[in-house]
Amino acid sequence: MTLDLTHATTPHAHTQAFIRDLPQMDRPRERLQAAGAGALSNPELLAILLRTGSQRESALAQAQSLIARFGGMSGLVRASFAELCAHHGIGEAKAAQIKAALELGIRMSSAAPEQRMRVQSPSDVAELMLAEMSLFDQEHVRVALLDLRLGLIGVVEVYIGSVEMVPIRCGELLRDAVRSNAPQIVVLHNHPSGDPMPSRADVDLTKRLVEAGRHLDIDVLDHLVIGGGQMMSMKHLRLGFPVDGSGASLPLPPR
Repeated sequence: MTLDLTHATTPHAHTQAFIRDLPQMDRPRERLQAAGAGALSNPELLAILLRTGSQRESALAQAQSLIARFGGMSGLVRASFAELCAHHGIGEAKAAQIKAALELGIRMSSAAPEQRMRVQSPSDVAELMLAEMSLFDQEHVRVALLDLRLGLIGVVEVYIGSVEMVPIRCGELLRDAVRSNAPQIVVLHNHPSGDPMPSRADVDLTKRLVEAGRHLDIDVLDHLVIGGGQMMSMKHLRLGFPVDGSGASLPLPPR
């Protein structure tokens, strides 16, 4: 608060343990085989790419330190080949593997419109991330980029922290839509408390975002709040979106 679809979750296993010493069910490769790639965190997926760590840290710890150093997966995308090689334990071979894998993801995200996943409504976007975002212990703000036919161009993680404490600039939420020429977006964020009811800060952000999007010809289809395995549509609740004459916005309890 580009199919990035960044799973910025806490690694399933302790990053300082060597993978060979972990229980088999906790090893990234075995977890991928058993539960699918979607069940793995970013560090676990990156650890599989790296294959081996260094003498002082496991591949999982190395992956975690890479992500931390470059500020997430989007930072890894922006990092140069030389910058990756300068990281401890990452030589030219590993840097090439990382850059190649990230480039494949970028090319997939920019696939032709007929190849894109299609959604029927904004709530379909939430269903893709509901389980994962319900488990976060911090607020994550994501933006789903859509074409005019509701083809999913990509999902970008814009912010991790507290939406209540740090104002989010609308420019940050719209930046990737402008870059990707996405005419429609759906904004999603979670409430770690488990209560999906939008807060006053959520409403204020939505009002500003809808207005900013209007000036850029970007339609904000909805702002979805996730908590406790549930999802609230701010558009459905008429919170932060222009009232169409069907009634006043629902009362918002203090938080």
